[in-house]
Amino acid sequence: MAQPEGYLVSRRYAYFVFALLFLLYMFDYIDRLVVVSLFPFLKQDWNLSDTQCGMLVSAVYWSILVCTFPISVLIDRWSRKKSIGCMSVLWSIATAACAFTKSFPQLFAARMAIGVGEAGYAPGGTAMIAAIFPEQKRALAMGIWNASIPLGSALGIVLGGFIAVRWGWRHAFGLVALPGLLVAVLFFFVRDYKTVGLIKTAPSGEKMSLNYREIIRGFARTPSLIFTYLAFAGNVFVTTALLSWLPSYFNRMEGLSMSKAGTKGGLVMLLAIIGAPLGGFLADRWQKRRSNARPLFCAISSSLTALVLFLSFVVFKGSYPMLLIAGLTAAAFVPAAAAITQDVVHPGVRAISYSLCVIIQHLLGSSLGPIFVGYISDRADIATALAALPIFALAAGILFFAGSFFYEKDLAKTEKIPITIE
Repeated sequence: MAQPEGYLVSRRYAYFVFALLFLLYMFDYIDRLVVVSLFPFLKQDWNLSDTQCGMLVSAVYWSILVCTFPISVLIDRWSRKKSIGCMSVLWSIATAACAFTKSFPQLFAARMAIGVGEAGYAPGGTAMIAAIFPEQKRALAMGIWNASIPLGSALGIVLGGFIAVRWGWRHAFGLVALPGLLVAVLFFFVRDYKTVGLIKTAPSGEKMSLNYREIIRGFARTPSLIFTYLAFAGNVFVTTALLSWLPSYFNRMEGLSMSKAGTKGGLVMLLAIIGAPLGGFLADRWQKRRSNARPLFCAISSSLTALVLFLSFVVFKGSYPMLLIAGLTAAAFVPAAAAITQDVVHPGVRAISYSLCVIIQHLLGSSLGPIFVGYISDRADIATALAALPIFALAAGILFFAGSFFYEKDLAKTEKIPITIE
């Protein structure tokens, strides 16, 4: 039975679960991006190219790309809390293992293992938040939760450089792995919602079972969902490239040490801590007045990011104030876009829906962004490589705008099934 104000559990308990999910997402990104500030040390020790350094970031996303769908099926049909707990333990142990690697292939393999652990976390966490919070607060909750991404990314970049300078790059991997492991154990004890049956309502009012062919057909026939997936990929291409290469950009263009360059780059993306919740808040408020506000808001924020990045890298040649604005706008689309992936699908396949989003964003975005910048940088320079990023943000804005024309119809045909707590 739903709690007052539309919460699945008590409001206090909902925020307790949310706090654990926030911490795990933060440690997820600390472990994922700590390697970025270690590039100069790895290049010095192992004589790596920029392309190889980019591959160490992309390795995580390639594993996520392969594993996220089967793990999301497990999450939707088995248990959210057990799946999330197991995955968190795995990625923490894999991060610690990076400290003991002796070569690029070994470190690459360990980074792939991190991705296996992280593969289902975003779908599982998204499904839990969509279930325990009221629908009218869904984008705001997603926004605050996704603020943990820039926070974790910035902490990973800053801590990586700080620890590596003082104690060596191996200690950076070992020290950031421990906190996530402790929170992962706690998550095994939270309350989960009951697995939602795969049923639909026939025109006659009769309840009928859904098979996976019908589920796949439902995804394929939801245009707003497809456009959201593709637009998500365009924006994530940009943000992952920035997260991976801004420290090196400041190191090479301004001659800063990697510790200072990591801090300066981390501060840019850290502003998404404001941008993501603000984006969710504004999208939810606008949704009350315009039914397709969520995709429209994503279109506007993505286009604004493209403009600011163009001004920063092309017009003003590395303007730091413009980059700070980009850090604010780049994540504003995430909460509303994540909410769309939950709004227009059957409640029993919400983790699967977000896993498909993860697959597409990593296939076309996260796995390509760091390598794209590294490849162009090896053949020209890093400034030229980063100057191409506004194109991808603009493409995302156009795709979100196209999806806004289908959102209302897709929302109206979505099955409404009550969710209950265990």
